[in-house]
Amino acid sequence: METGLVALIVIVGIVAIAIIWLWSTYNGLVTLNVRVDEAWSDITVQLKRRADLIPNLIETVKGYATHEREVFENVTKARAATVSPAAMADPAAAAVAEDGFHSAIKSLFAVAEAYPQLQANQNFLSLQAELTDTEDKIMAARRFYNGGVRELNTKIQQFPQNVFSKRLGFAARKFFEVADSAAIQEPPTVKF
Repeated sequence: METGLVALIVIVGIVAIAIIWLWSTYNGLVTLNVRVDEAWSDITVQLKRRADLIPNLIETVKGYATHEREVFENVTKARAATVSPAAMADPAAAAVAEDGFHSAIKSLFAVAEAYPQLQANQNFLSLQAELTDTEDKIMAARRFYNGGVRELNTKIQQFPQNVFSKRLGFAARKFFEVADSAAIQEPPTVKF
């Protein structure tokens, strides 16, 4: 009878350890998943902030460079792409939109270089400084997001979590990678 009781206690102990491990693993994955969602939200907030600055910047430059219509249209389209529902929901779509945005904003700043009066305009300088600050915040948010994705993906792929993670509803997330990473390593600069 005593050996049966010992066997029962061992079995109950093993089951309890397995349940505690599964509970701990699940909660760890939930925590990482929420952290990645929070980081993506930070990115979208900064992208929205930047998108809100662009119309003011365009209007300031427009006052000096009225014949540069194509540049303004391209910047407007690129701005709309960065805050589109697709870009706000998917890192891959956001990366494509970022590439287009950086090309368009460089064109806008190239136009600005041709107008010395604009270069001295306090409103333009203030908007440029805010845009540079926002670009820095976007880079920081991207790093935080990619760090969270790295942690989540690592935990999901490690044994023995990889056996249970998909069954628990967790999947690897995509990094926020831009196709032309050299174009976004530094905020846009303007040479006056």
